[in-house]
Amino acid sequence: MGILLSSAAWAAPPLEVEDPMRGPTPIAEETNPPLISPIENKDIKRMRTYSMQPPTIPHKIDGYQIDKNYNRCLACHARVKTEETQAPPLSVTHYMDRDSNVLAEVSPRRYFCVQCHVPQAEAKPLVSNTYEDIDVILKRLTAPATGKK
Repeated sequence: MGILLSSAAWAAPPLEVEDPMRGPTPIAEETNPPLISPIENKDIKRMRTYSMQPPTIPHKIDGYQIDKNYNRCLACHARVKTEETQAPPLSVTHYMDRDSNVLAEVSPRRYFCVQCHVPQAEAKPLVSNTYEDIDVILKRLTAPATGKK
């Protein structure tokens, strides 16, 4: 014998959740987007927060042409240009294909820089973050105990 229950009996009460990026604007309404934060333009190397993290771009790239016909990044960062420009050269991995064969030119899979490398905005975080670098965690774990017995 089957039991029929209305779907209203099983409906959960609405959650009172505020999206940190959307604010108090209901989902059905359009919100005003925040102003675009200015891009950092400090030309300094930023510490990476995890192993194998691609370096961030420390300068503005507005108007850079990066398409199948031309890559503006390579005007400074190609290995043959770095002595003249003093820009960091591309890693040798950018000149390797998927089988680790070294190529004379940048590998097509590494050609579009902004797939991995991004400029930084001078903006406050939209959500809180408690991320800790692995070195901080390891230092805390290996530190001698200071508690008294």
